[in-house]
Amino acid sequence: MSSLNDTTTSSDSEYLLFPSNSSYGRLLCLTGRHSNDGGRNSYALAWPDAIPPGATLLAGLTFVSDTYYDYHNIWHGLSAVFPFVGWHLRNGTCEAPARWVLYHWGELRLGMGPWVGSLMWATFGERVHVDGLDRVGPTCFERALVFRHNLGAMGREKRLEVFDVLRCKARAYCNVSQGAPDKIIGLTLLLRTGPRSFKNESGVVRIFERECGKMDSCRLTVARSDDLSFCDQVKLMSETDILASPHGAQLTNMFLMERDSSVMEFYPRGWLELAGVGQYVYKWEASWSGMRHQGAWRDPEEGEECPNPKDRGDCFSFYKSGKIGHNETFLTAWIVDVLNQEKIRRSQEASSMESGNHYVKPSKCPCS
Repeated sequence: MSSLNDTTTSSDSEYLLFPSNSSYGRLLCLTGRHSNDGGRNSYALAWPDAIPPGATLLAGLTFVSDTYYDYHNIWHGLSAVFPFVGWHLRNGTCEAPARWVLYHWGELRLGMGPWVGSLMWATFGERVHVDGLDRVGPTCFERALVFRHNLGAMGREKRLEVFDVLRCKARAYCNVSQGAPDKIIGLTLLLRTGPRSFKNESGVVRIFERECGKMDSCRLTVARSDDLSFCDQVKLMSETDILASPHGAQLTNMFLMERDSSVMEFYPRGWLELAGVGQYVYKWEASWSGMRHQGAWRDPEEGEECPNPKDRGDCFSFYKSGKIGHNETFLTAWIVDVLNQEKIRRSQEASSMESGNHYVKPSKCPCS
């Protein structure tokens, strides 16, 4: 659909809607279910009373996603489905899709990862149905909404709204309380296994335990997202005020915390020089979802060198799979500082509540 111009608004990502004035009232039709060669998949536009011979016309609203990334990594998957939630809210009808059609670089995909699928089920109130376009002849859609730019041009206020809704819907779906905040500061260390795990995991955990233990109001939880179901992750994040974790998709869970919670991020060596702008994606997510990114630890330039230093791509792959060290003095001071900031934030929040000048969560989720 690269030949078609998107509709752009002041707050939403660019999208295509069929039928619409920009499509001159024509419907979207798709054919081909190739998962290895997107060039063999195609689309056409058809008048409602003149669909192609042998075509199947599907009733209801179809969400069509075309993304550069996949639907199984939870950050990339969330980025792809996020604008559909924004449109769902803006449209005002709160209409759920009858089906999804998923493309990755124009290649058909037949499913979402469990985390992404569960979040969409929670949001729209129905299990995700991904259509495989396995009919003889073209498939045409009574109505189709197409996003192909992820968050695109969506403004920050709109992103805050969508993240608020996703948080609210996920908690309702998982029967997680959305009541008054706990007086205890929930500090969560979310660990990884393999690439970008800690070289001395027990040493890092010990420092977190020691510093949290010095505060009467601190509770430390050490977890791995791979060991947790979707609802386990929702519950854990609802009890988390400070999330500390290596750079990786598990940090996507941050939006499930309350607004103004804190995030501490850890990187292996080499990322500052080689990872490009993508290394800042969770700093961006923190801003978009109303969190506070409390800086990052980057391993100093020590240890094993890249075996092929002249090849930037090879070096990034080498360091991407690396593990993360730590400096006890730095980490101790960092933890203490973030914990103290959280105590100050809570005091300020209490004052704001007394004055009525604070963010008020809706009594129920929008589109409930």
